[in-house]
Amino acid sequence: MNAFDRNINVDALFRFSHISYSTQQHLKRVYASLAVCMFVAAAGAYVHVVTRLFQGGLLSFLGSIGMMFWLLFTPHNNETEKKRLCILSGFAFFTGVGLGPALDFVISVNPSIISTAFLGTAVIFACFSLSALYARRRTFLFLGGTLMSGLSILLLVSLVNVFFGSVLLLKAHLYIGLLLMCGFVLFDTQLIIEKAEHGDKDYIWHCVDLFLDFITIFKKLMVILALNEKDKKKEKK
Repeated sequence: MNAFDRNINVDALFRFSHISYSTQQHLKRVYASLAVCMFVAAAGAYVHVVTRLFQGGLLSFLGSIGMMFWLLFTPHNNETEKKRLCILSGFAFFTGVGLGPALDFVISVNPSIISTAFLGTAVIFACFSLSALYARRRTFLFLGGTLMSGLSILLLVSLVNVFFGSVLLLKAHLYIGLLLMCGFVLFDTQLIIEKAEHGDKDYIWHCVDLFLDFITIFKKLMVILALNEKDKKKEKK
């Protein structure tokens, strides 16, 4: 039999029989909201880098935190849906503005790194998301404790490195942090599925988890590539 004569069922690749139809519809809303957040965050980054109307820093951080808490304490129902989507957009905008300082650093090294990092982040995020979707339910939920412990250790390392200024610790923080965030994509995706299966259909808040995962991976990958490029330039001199 000629292997090339076999028909490939493309629909089967996107069939998740272990996930209920209502949860699949919920996930579509989550990822649609995530796509909107990406565009709004890109606009926020553009405002910082090109127009300089808003500067990334403490104010943008406080703005994003304020929007997050506003969203958290706004009840999820049909009447507040549009309001919460606007709040989500505001959160994404301030988060994009907050990327400004990192973007400024990367642009000073090599502007093309930004597109490379974004493409790499999209591939990483898609691969780990699909892994979580295809895996059996609750397969990766055990990672929660380990991932949170890892984040606590990284926070401690970053505080210690404020006093030492070690490049080695900085790079270790970036690489381990990137690995942890990949784990969070697996964990958060399956946690969203479990919440939806048990009746929690707040797709706007669920979008926040995945959006933060994507942004953090993008930022860490971007800085890693920039530091490696910087080291290569030093070696050539």
